[in-house]
Amino acid sequence: MKAREALRAAAERLAASSDTPRLDAELLMAHALDISREQLLLSQLDADAPAAFDALVARREAREPVAYILGRRAFWTIELEVGPGVLVPRPDSETLLDAAVDRFGVGGPRTILDLGTGPGTLLLAALDQWPEARGLGVDASEAALAYARRNARRLGLAGRADFRLGDWAEGVDGPFDLILCNPPYVAEDAVLPRDVALWEPHEALFAGDRGLAEYRCLAAAIPPLLAEGIACLEIGLGQSAVVAALFEAGGLRAEARRDLAGTPRCLVLSH
Repeated sequence: MKAREALRAAAERLAASSDTPRLDAELLMAHALDISREQLLLSQLDADAPAAFDALVARREAREPVAYILGRRAFWTIELEVGPGVLVPRPDSETLLDAAVDRFGVGGPRTILDLGTGPGTLLLAALDQWPEARGLGVDASEAALAYARRNARRLGLAGRADFRLGDWAEGVDGPFDLILCNPPYVAEDAVLPRDVALWEPHEALFAGDRGLAEYRCLAAAIPPLLAEGIACLEIGLGQSAVVAALFEAGGLRAEARRDLAGTPRCLVLSH
């Protein structure tokens, strides 16, 4: 079977398990052929479909995230290795980096702290943005930190990125010019897409009955570690006002930033 025919059949198979069945099929075919999606669409649709393709489609049919199957995910200006045990980086989180770029411009912060770094998503994107900066990423998962360290080495950032196992900022000495954090903020009873609920780590998603449990911890931890710069904190739908109040009670100013869909997605915190 040629690639174009296999893609058509795969998209039909995936229609019941994916909102983007054709895109998923193209990404998996390109991966099986070890080429880019652009190369596939421009010149390889009449190539023979590789035998490995069917197994990749079956994994996606079982709701495994495409990023896990490919083993990578693009974010900001970098590409990260991802897989089971880490949260898949999402475009919404780039709102935090947009806010940081608006604050620091080209010069950038000198010191960065990423709380709940996962595979190094926010820290490594920030270090790639500002070549003079150094940073620390903290996570409670050794599996996530293993991804983060591999990503730092592959991106040539290991000399400027340290990673530490920890419970938020416990034992961390500051201050930092920029603090980044994408904490768990999903309510325990929330219904998530099956590919998220079945595959991504629940400890990186859920945070109590209203999704606020970790923000209460962070409201105490962040102010003493923040220098004259800002902290950029990701928030969930409808959480802007209540989370802002938690940090304002701790003496910080809070301003909401919206993502590309117009949803308040980031709180910019400062003294």
